Amino acid sequence: MGYRIAIDTGGTFTDLVLADEQGNMYLGKAPTTFERIFTGIEGALGMVAEQLGMKVAAVLGRTDLLIYGTTHATNAIIEGKTAKTALLVTEGFPDVLVLREGGKTNPYDLSAPYPQPYIPRRLTFEIHERTDPEGEVVLPLDHRQARQVLEALRERGVEAVAVCFLWSPVNPMNEAVMGRLIEEELPGVPYTLSHRLNPIIREYRRASSTAIDASLKPLTSRHLQQMESDLRRAGFGGELLVATSFGGVMHLADVVERAVLLVKSGPSMAPVAGRSYGQAEVGHRDIIVCDTGGTSFDVSLVRDGAVKFTRDTWLGERFTGHITGLASVDVASIGAGGGSIAWIDSGGLMRVGPQSAGSEPGPACYGRGGVAPTVTDAAVVLGYIDPGYFLDGRMRLDVEAARRVVAEIAGRLGKSLEEGACGILEIANEHMVSAIKDITINQGIDPRESLIIAGGGAAGLSILPIARELGCRQVLVPRTAGALSACGGQFSNVLTEFSMSRLAYSSDFPYADVNQTLAQISESLQRFSERLSRKGLNKFKIEYFVEARYLYQVWELEVALAKGQFEGPEDLKRMLDAFHEEHQRVFAVKEPEQQIECTYWRGRLTALLDAPQLRPEEPRPISRPQARATPQAYFPNIGKRDTSRYLGKDLRAGVVIEGPAIIDEPTTTVVVYPGSSATVTPLRNYLLEIS
Repeated sequence: MGYRIAIDTGGTFTDLVLADEQGNMYLGKAPTTFERIFTGIEGALGMVAEQLGMKVAAVLGRTDLLIYGTTHATNAIIEGKTAKTALLVTEGFPDVLVLREGGKTNPYDLSAPYPQPYIPRRLTFEIHERTDPEGEVVLPLDHRQARQVLEALRERGVEAVAVCFLWSPVNPMNEAVMGRLIEEELPGVPYTLSHRLNPIIREYRRASSTAIDASLKPLTSRHLQQMESDLRRAGFGGELLVATSFGGVMHLADVVERAVLLVKSGPSMAPVAGRSYGQAEVGHRDIIVCDTGGTSFDVSLVRDGAVKFTRDTWLGERFTGHITGLASVDVASIGAGGGSIAWIDSGGLMRVGPQSAGSEPGPACYGRGGVAPTVTDAAVVLGYIDPGYFLDGRMRLDVEAARRVVAEIAGRLGKSLEEGACGILEIANEHMVSAIKDITINQGIDPRESLIIAGGGAAGLSILPIARELGCRQVLVPRTAGALSACGGQFSNVLTEFSMSRLAYSSDFPYADVNQTLAQISESLQRFSERLSRKGLNKFKIEYFVEARYLYQVWELEVALAKGQFEGPEDLKRMLDAFHEEHQRVFAVKEPEQQIECTYWRGRLTALLDAPQLRPEEPRPISRPQARATPQAYFPNIGKRDTSRYLGKDLRAGVVIEGPAIIDEPTTTVVVYPGSSATVTPLRNYLLEIS
């Protein structure tokens, strides 16, 4: 078997992890190049090729499998760079994206502007057609009127079309007819039919996922096909897979057909890596995975050994943003990363983020024209980052530029240079602590009883103060932390899901109807597995889930099913008991006598890929490591202290580093604060402990 490469292109850096035949991992990192994504990939490949003593073309030539994850789709939505998309809806229902679900996080704030719909109202068109809740076609689709609408779309230069008709999951006939008319009238224009993408009952969620998918299709198709073409020309001849929001991978053609799966493609891989490292190192079942990149801070969960999924994936604020409407890895993202910009608000208070300096121009210390103070600049000022060893010495940082921009904002607050830098990090840390509390405490998980795994280029700068604030005692920083999401691609599998809506009540459970629904899902999974079998995959795992709620509640909880059929009352009881226990865990209450309403049924297919083996280092005598330098670094409430600085490659398994100390890795920096220690584990990761 040859090399296996995993890539994650973020808003600031492109991370790359290569695993060789023995399972050894090599990391590369380079600034992301948005004009042509392969240029950044090539830079990261060059860093790895140098470690192997090879040329980039030779490395690609020996690579059997390449897994690609990206934030490209998410960034396109946030920046408003998606395709010009039209939405076709049933006559009388043009405001489904305008009204959303009607929720507000702060109902008494009357100053907030009303959010804009994902697709503008002027590009939403009503079609003469109607199907009732029983699946009866009340009004057949009006072909003449539909063609007139499509002619209007052509005149307006529409680049993609989303179709979401009322009750199409029950009877998709009118949507299917509309799809054929689009192909006739707008040949070559991509479109998405809601019943094929997301056949659920909730109208807004189905319409939102359909709109997002259609708007991304032209963009993602060009992006992925150009990247594949560049890789092939550079010498890559192996299999190309793309990371999806499911926390797994799929073939490129499948992702192009369901472009919405690229939303949060990169961040979904971090918990996959966190689960592998956490279980291999300390056997933890509950893990908080923190991925601190240049643009964002992403936090996700591994609970009872399984990556946590959600259907509530919002792009932007809950209720006012846009929901994907599909099951995905539960990742909470905030604008707090190494490139997050510090600024003074109208009230004279310092804020950090969500604006980011990105990679172009980047933080001031990059020396590329950045003029705003960032978290990275603050870390340079405090002495945490070695300006001569950034990216393994390939990128020298401008310390004076960092001091200049931080001094400017500190002076406006009447603070010293170091106090201003500490303030920037502390505010960013508070944002991260709040994000972790939201995703843990709100779901019934006590962070004090969990292991934190820190990843991302900026992970090690302040993860210990964050852990101390949360009451956690241990933090694991993998040696591959600088590329944690990319590393997750090394441990990922091919994963897909199919779902259907079918209401079922526990008091009068319709066994035959539910079994028919599960059988249809099973057939879809079987067809997908047959396609994978033709590509050489033969190890599969199938799981079934139901989303259910107590009668008259609004939101559902996901419960795993023991098997894909209900053979009798015992199977039903097992499912109901699991629901009650999940409700107790999440809401601290359960009502065993209450009727349960099942809404969605879902099947998940996992095709198992061969992952690199995490092998411990050969036992060697432990010698006291020699610090390569002892400069001064500044710590909150302590001031400047002599701080031993070590190169990670010089530290062997079993070595214990007492704080204050700093460990330099080629793609990240681990700050061991006073009162803490770092132990090099047998897998050569860093287990940080807070006294």
